[in-house]
Amino acid sequence: MQAIITGISGQDGAYLAKKLIDKGVWVTGVVRNELSSLVGLDYLGIKNEVDILQLNGGNADDINSLLKEKQPDYIFNLAAQSSVADSFKNPHSTILFNIHSTLNILEAIRSYSPHTCLYQATSSEMFGSVGKLPICENTLLYPQSPYAISKSSCHYLVRNYRESYNLHVSSGILFNHESVLRKENFFIMKIIKAALDIKSGRQEILEVGNIDIKRDFGSAPHYVNAMIKMVEMEQPDDYIICSGKSVSLRSIIHHLFNYLELDLDRIKINKKFYRPSEINDIYGDNSKAKTKLDWDYQLEFTDVLEKILVEYQNNFYHV
Repeated sequence: MQAIITGISGQDGAYLAKKLIDKGVWVTGVVRNELSSLVGLDYLGIKNEVDILQLNGGNADDINSLLKEKQPDYIFNLAAQSSVADSFKNPHSTILFNIHSTLNILEAIRSYSPHTCLYQATSSEMFGSVGKLPICENTLLYPQSPYAISKSSCHYLVRNYRESYNLHVSSGILFNHESVLRKENFFIMKIIKAALDIKSGRQEILEVGNIDIKRDFGSAPHYVNAMIKMVEMEQPDDYIICSGKSVSLRSIIHHLFNYLELDLDRIKINKKFYRPSEINDIYGDNSKAKTKLDWDYQLEFTDVLEKILVEYQNNFYHV
């Protein structure tokens, strides 16, 4: 069995590669440029077990050549500009890359490797502000950022190719999921690093934006199990992968500061970090994934948070 993972330099790519290798699957990892960090693969001890290719997913010829040569059993398309905040700063590049790279993969599968099963990473951000929670697979999409708009387009592209060409292509609609391999420009790792810097005397305060919003957070190593189950299913489909509950950013920060015995007065609200539009509360219904994929998830995010903190402190943080 052979799998291709685009965006393998991210946290999901690293954990996914490890689990596939453990199952005996040969993994080819795709990176956008030679400067892409492979620290996740190195950390998990699999860097030498993955065939790394530098390739531009936005170039159709590159994707076509890859599919013609590899004829993979699975493709996991994780490559994207995935920061909501950055998408407001760079909407053009976010939308163009995320949509074009997905369309290129779908066309290459249709034309050159129709047996290939695709997992497409979409996002809970597609739903925006909804009137009724929890969100399920049939909830109306109302994207409120350039990133969310791009992922909504990818979601509909996958559905169209599945229904029009009878391809085994599925979308995983993942809510926030974290690990020690998450990049430091994302919220959880940003506050963990800042809290440790305050603890060590490197930093005085933590400046944050609107922390009264609520999100559905989970564990990345557990969520990638659902990705694998999707491509192994007899029939393709779309699934929400989430914890099923939301927690406020304020409660997460307070838990972290209390765990490290830090004064809550060190937390300062700065409106310059507010986004142009914001979703106040969002959480999903994971019953379809639990029933059809036989995927189980029972973790509390405070436990996930503490595990990430300890793992980061022991392996990555240097005083």
